[in-house]
Amino acid sequence: MTVKRTRSQERILNLLTTLDRSISAQDMYVELRKRNQGVGLATVYRALDALKLEGVVQVRTLANGESVYSCIHQDQHHLTCLQCGASIPIDECPVHELENQLQTTHQFKVFYHTLEFFGLCDRCALEQEKDSTAE
Repeated sequence: MTVKRTRSQERILNLLTTLDRSISAQDMYVELRKRNQGVGLATVYRALDALKLEGVVQVRTLANGESVYSCIHQDQHHLTCLQCGASIPIDECPVHELENQLQTTHQFKVFYHTLEFFGLCDRCALEQEKDSTAE
């Protein structure tokens, strides 16, 4: 099935492919303007929603509540520090078999999944330990 995309959707998809990293909708809006491909911020959000439903763009919510978008290359898994916001990608995935089972038992097409663990990175844990012993 061929999907007909709008010009804005194509611009956003091209930008995400070129950047090859996650980016917020606001930063995407700024980057498109820099490239003289300006679209309104509301249009960026509408295009991202359409691309998510098509299964080519994924969204991830950071610890600070900000949503970042990227092309779907593979499932993404992270360790996210609640103190400094560092997000460390991890390669292991313990849920692939569960994903396959869910698709079968619920007749649900899974585009991607995310797995995220929240806590403190070693640097922030060390700082917290120093602060607690200083009191």
